[in-house]
Amino acid sequence: MRALKATVTVAASLALVAAGAAPAVAATWSMEKFDQGMCVDPDFGHPGAYFIGSVVGKWSKTITTGISNLPPNAVFKGSSVLPPGSHVNPPGSAIINVFAGVAIGPAPAGEYHSELWATDGKHTESTPILITFREGC
Repeated sequence: MRALKATVTVAASLALVAAGAAPAVAATWSMEKFDQGMCVDPDFGHPGAYFIGSVVGKWSKTITTGISNLPPNAVFKGSSVLPPGSHVNPPGSAIINVFAGVAIGPAPAGEYHSELWATDGKHTESTPILITFREGC
């Protein structure tokens, strides 16, 4: 009887440990990395522009996208929302499924490093954007 009780106690403890030790699931999607940017006249800006991205893989939660670290006087106008699904790029190319709109107002000359990002709420990836304000653009 004692052996049976000890066996049941050990089995119950192992079951609790196993249930609580589920490994973290790695993200099965990613944002392709590619350079993009634009040159803008500091006196005028650019009233309507967009940046693009490509999210690939498979996801079960909605992916939202956006832009961070915009220059002064720039306004984020909205971007793609990807419902649960999947996307594959053919070899050697990227099919765009993320569009993010911005209105860029006048700003001091210089380089501004922004990021186009995508997140499912737990996993976030980004790709760099270089916005250059320079005379003669």
